[in-house]
Order: sequence, then C-alpha cells, then structure tokens
Amino acid sequence: MIRRLFLVAVLTLWPLPGLAQGIGDAAVPDTAAQDTVTDMQGPAAPDASLQQPPVAPFDEGWERVARLAEDLAMRPDASLFAVNRVRADLVMWRDAFHLRTRDNAARLATVNAQIAALGAVPETGEEAPDVATRRAALAEQRRALAAPGILAAEAHARADGLIREFDARLLQRQTAELTKRGPSPLNPVHLGGAVAAVWNAVSIVGVEIAAGLVQGVESGRLQSNLPRAVALFVVAVGLLWFVRRWITTWRSTLETRAGKLMPVWMFTLSLAQIAVPVLGLVALRLSLETLDIFGLRSSLVVAAIPSAGFAVVFAWWLGGRIFPSGVQAGYLGYDRGTRRLGRAYSLTLAWIMAIGSLFDAALQTIETDPGVRAAIEWPVLAVMGVVLWQLGHVIRRKPEEIEGQTVSQGRLRDLVGQLCILIAVVAPLVAALGYGAAGRALMVPAIMSLALIGLLLAIQRLVHDVSRDDINDENNKGAFALLPVLISFLIYILSLPLFALIWGARVDDLEEQWTRFGEGFALGESRISPGDFLTFAIVFALGYLLTRFIQGSLRKSVLPRTRLDLGGQNAIVAGFGYLGIILAAIIAITSAGIDLSSLAIVAGALSVGIGFGLQNIVSNFVSGIILLIERPVSEGDWIEVGGKMGYVRAISVRSTRIETFDRTDVIVPNADLVSNQVINWTRGNLIGRVILSVGVAYGSDVDKVTNILREIAEAHPMVLMTPPPAVLFMGFGASSLDFEIRAILRDVNYIMNTKSEINHEIAKRFAAEGIEIPFAQHDIWLRNPEALKESKA
Repeated sequence: MIRRLFLVAVLTLWPLPGLAQGIGDAAVPDTAAQDTVTDMQGPAAPDASLQQPPVAPFDEGWERVARLAEDLAMRPDASLFAVNRVRADLVMWRDAFHLRTRDNAARLATVNAQIAALGAVPETGEEAPDVATRRAALAEQRRALAAPGILAAEAHARADGLIREFDARLLQRQTAELTKRGPSPLNPVHLGGAVAAVWNAVSIVGVEIAAGLVQGVESGRLQSNLPRAVALFVVAVGLLWFVRRWITTWRSTLETRAGKLMPVWMFTLSLAQIAVPVLGLVALRLSLETLDIFGLRSSLVVAAIPSAGFAVVFAWWLGGRIFPSGVQAGYLGYDRGTRRLGRAYSLTLAWIMAIGSLFDAALQTIETDPGVRAAIEWPVLAVMGVVLWQLGHVIRRKPEEIEGQTVSQGRLRDLVGQLCILIAVVAPLVAALGYGAAGRALMVPAIMSLALIGLLLAIQRLVHDVSRDDINDENNKGAFALLPVLISFLIYILSLPLFALIWGARVDDLEEQWTRFGEGFALGESRISPGDFLTFAIVFALGYLLTRFIQGSLRKSVLPRTRLDLGGQNAIVAGFGYLGIILAAIIAITSAGIDLSSLAIVAGALSVGIGFGLQNIVSNFVSGIILLIERPVSEGDWIEVGGKMGYVRAISVRSTRIETFDRTDVIVPNADLVSNQVINWTRGNLIGRVILSVGVAYGSDVDKVTNILREIAEAHPMVLMTPPPAVLFMGFGASSLDFEIRAILRDVNYIMNTKSEINHEIAKRFAAEGIEIPFAQHDIWLRNPEALKESKA
C-alpha cells in the first residue's frame, strides 16, 4: 500500500538519484528470493537466446516462443510469473514484426510504378508479347518482394493475439481476486486469533532484537559497529529535525518577498522539505542496519521505515500546500479553521497508512488464517474510513468569501468531497461482508488519488504564480494568459497514467495502450498513426508559415512598387493565401503518406449531404473567390448595397465587412454582392458628380441667378473644369423657381462637405444680391365662418 504511494510520488517528483537508490534498496526484493519464486512457479521461461532481435519472421526462435505461449495460454493453472515472462518476449517479437511489415516498401513502390507505366491490360487480353512477358516478370517480382512483409504481418497478428489472450487472463484474475468473498472480519471467532497474531509478531520482533543485542555484545560486533551507527543516527536526527526546521523557517522568511522567479525558488525549497526528511529516514535505516542486531522479521520492519516515513512526510508537505497555515488562504481559499482540520486529517491518514505498512512487514513471514488476517486489517480500514469521512466533509466546505476577490462556487471540490464520503462508507462495509480485497482496492487508491490531485493543484499553482505579472496587469491578458491554462491541461493529461497505476493498472497495460496508440488506427484500407499526424502537422505548419511570410513580403515590399491599386494588391495577397494553404494541405497529406483513395466513395456520399447543408456557405465562398478575381468591389471602395452605404474594409472568404458613415460595421454575405445590385461610387477612380438643388422666389432674375450659381460652382476647389459645371433651370415649383447645380468633383468622398460649402456660399451671395429664397406658404379659406362665430357665442 505504502510502496504504491511511494512509487507514484517518485514517478511524479523524481527526487535525487541517491535518495531513489537508497529507498529502492529497501523496496526491491532480494534476488535470491526472486529466483526461488521462479523455481516454484510455472514452466521455465525461454532462455536468453530468445531475447535477441529476430532474424526472420519464420525462424526457429520465434516458433519456440510462439508455441510456448500457445501452450501456456491453454493452461488454466499457469503461474502469473510465467505469463508475464512469456508476455514480455511476445511484446519484443511483436515490435520487431511491426518494423518488418515495411520491408521492401521502397522497392515495391518502384515495381508498382513500373507496372502502372505498362498500362492496363487490354480488354481483349491481347497485347504485345514483350509487354506481356515484362508484365509477368514484374508481377512475379512484386509477389517475391511482398512476401516478407506479409509473413511479418501474419507473425505480428499472431503475437498480438497471444498478448491479448494473456491480458484478458490477467484481467480475469484481477476481477476474480476482487470479487472473491472470504471470511467476515466481524466474526468473533477470528478476534482472538487476530490479537494473538499481532502480539506474536511484536513478540517475535522483540525477541529477535534482544537476541541480536546479546549475540552482538558477546561477539564484540556491536561495539565495533556502534560508532558508525551513532554517526548515522546523528545525521538522521539532524536531517529529520534541525535541517528540516531550518528549511521551513527559511521558506517562511521568503514568503513576503516578491520576484519573477520567487515562486520557483519557493517550490524548490518546499521539495527540499520532502527530500531532507526522507534522506534522514534512509540514514536512520542504515544506522539501524549497521548495528547488525535484527533478525528476518525485524529486518523487514527496518527496511520498511523509509517508505512508511515518506508517506508521513509527503502528507505533511502536501497538507501545507493545500491547507496552508497563517494568513494566506491558499489556492482553494479555505478559512483558517478548515485549513487546520484539513492538515490534521491528512496527516492522520498518512500515519495510519505508515503504521499499517510496518505491521504488514512484520506479518509478512507469519502464516495466518484468512479470517485472522481480515480481522487484523479491517479495524485499520475502518479507522481510515472515519478519517476519510471527516476529510471529505472538510473538502466540501465553501471557500472563504473575501471582499474584492472572486470566489469559486466549489462545485469540483464538492464532488471530490462526496466521493471521499461515499468511499469512506462503502469500503469498510464491503470488507466487513468478506470482500477484503475489494475494500482495500477502494480505500487505498482513493487516498492516493486524493494525494495526487493535491500534488497537481500545487503544481498548477506554481505555473500560475510563475506566469503571472503582478507589476503590469496588461501582461496577464491576451494569448499569454492562456499559457498557464494550456500547461495545466497538459499536466492533467500526463497524470492520467499515474491515476491508472493507482487504481490497479499494470505497467504492461499502459505500455500496451501506448503501443496500440503508436500503431495508429485503420481508416478504410489505410492506417493512420500518430507519427503521420505529427508529420502532417509539421509540414502543414511550415507551409502555412511560409505562405504568411510570402504574403507579408508581397503586401509590404513587392506590390507597393507596382501600379496596381490597393484593391488589386489585396486581391493578389488573399488569392495567394488561399492557394498556399491548399498546397500546404496537399503536400502535408502526401508527406504523411495518408492514402485517401479508399475514402473517395465515403467522401463523395458525405459531400452530397454536406453540400445541401452548407450550400449557403459554399455559395458565399465561391462568391468571395469571384470578388477577388473580378474585383467589382475592393477594399476602400465606397459602395451602396441593400440600402446600406459605406466603405469596404475587408473581403473575407464568406463575407464582406462594410463600415458605414456612423462608424458601424455591416457584415454582408459575398453572395449578395455578386447576385444583387451594388452601387460603387469609387470604382476605378475617385471622380464623381454632385447635384445640388436651389429654389428662388418668383420674380427673381433667372439669368442673374444662373450666373451667380455658375460662379459659385466654378470657384470651389473640389469642382473640375473639364467638363465645366452646369446650372440648369429645372422648372416652376409650387412656391419657387427650381435650379440645379451639376458638377464633377475631384474626390467623391468629399461630396457632403462640398454640398455644405456651396450652400453656405449660395446663402451669402443671395443675401448680398437681394435674391430671396422662398419657403412654402399656404392660404387657408374657411367655407362657413358664420358657424364658427355662432359656436363661439
């Protein structure tokens, strides 16, 4: 139990090599004992010659391994050790065969190209004798070249099938182990035996130590080993007490300091808070072993001290990260009381697991009845359930509300807390019914998963603190703000194998899944592997970046030196972008070796359905291509479409963005610009005509008015003299004589300003010349005014 926790933590943190080696010595069983188990279990595994890489798919080495595996697969009583040993050989052969399936691939491609060059066989079956002879020779050569790959594929399928059979058998055994019902630990019959077994283990350890002391003193070995043992003990005490407290105090003084790399430095010091005590535990174990006074069972207990102590140290460290002491609420934002309870319950669980592992080591070589064993383990499981129940309620508590800060709703922590409470109830209950293995398989992985989740939260907090800029808050926005989110997501993805190991998955299971992932998946007659995806992504990314680089060069360096207008330049840049992306996709698919010919029928059927569903989008896309080629409108043009008037700001694949004069954006589908009527005020050039209506009072001199209006129009700097402006007498209105000024402007974009300036000038000249600008007048005639007078009276 503790060793699994230690293995997961080492795989996650990966401490110092010396530390890993020291603790590994305590965790790895003796080689001689392993050899003894080998002799006792199952048939002998293949000799070392079978471990060499295969020479051919059909050689004798592979046949011996395959026959041995097939015989073992037919034996229901095959030992677990033998199955794992043969399975390892099968994995090696399968990997070799997977590589051999590509034998002669380049030569086969050349021969296929030669056969294709000869053309298809005529329908009549008659062709030139030389061609027929050459075709037959090439076909025979192709069959000979394809034979090794076909044999390798057959051997690969054979090895893969045997591996699947072994994995299914191992899974079946694990399931049977978990669902096997034994004696109930609550049966009073087993209570006395459980107490006697525990007392017997303690007594045996004590007797071994006492006998070792007497023998060591009599032989003088204890006196000679005592100085070295005392020195190691002093080192252990110094590391466990003084150095650990000094590092903790040093870290506390640095918490108030600011700096970009300060979170990294603080996290490194916190890791030292784990490494230093564990080194002290290793020194303590070496000190005790140096005395040379321990027997078989007591030696197992001493060897288990580092791994058991690691659980306590790790829980103390992790509790300080998740439920910190002091003013800071920590990453989860709990109040001070909740954090204190969280630290206490976490450390209590660790102490229970540590003490339980030491008792397991003491009872390891003592033969006990299954009912007695269950009666010993169940109280430990029940106490762990009670503590886990309390810890689940602590985790479910809402975070502390702080003014001015956003507090999470705590939905995820509520779910985790509920799962802890559920497992705390179910695991002891299941074990009480006799399913001890199932109860342990629920309780211990749940606690280890909780510890791993806490470790992931601590790492996520570190990533967040390192990436956050407390000085300039603008740096915490935009794309850079997504970096800690992506890193955290990657960390959680990489932690999935650790969760699988915690919940009973074997390393072989993970390697098998990785192998199948590397082999890819079949899509029609093609097989696409992650390597193909990676090749496609790299080639496409390079092609995309190259396309963007060339687009930038065209936009900034090449096209501005030509005589093309801005619309033409944008059309060339956009068209090159579409062409470059399409070519990049084609080259990437070809480079990855993805054969899409087998998907042609499926793609054709899907294209019909997609065509009906996306016909508007396709229509807009084609219209966008037409706009780029014909260029009826270009970026910067002043157009009017669908009652909307404004400047074209961007032409994309699907739509065109128009900025109106009130600074609002109108998104117009490209199909509307192609199929509907569009008025382009600035197509080709900026010259445009302005028409301005003027009315004067009846009785005014029309020739004088005409001359004044012509002079005003000709004097305006925006009006062109070729052709000259015209003043037209349009007719007799209801209350005025109507005139129009029609003039050609140099830049039609200034038409409104020009109208305003000409109107101002007309008002000044008419006032100076005494010409009246009439306004509408209406005479009202009353038919019977006498009736109104009578009503008033």
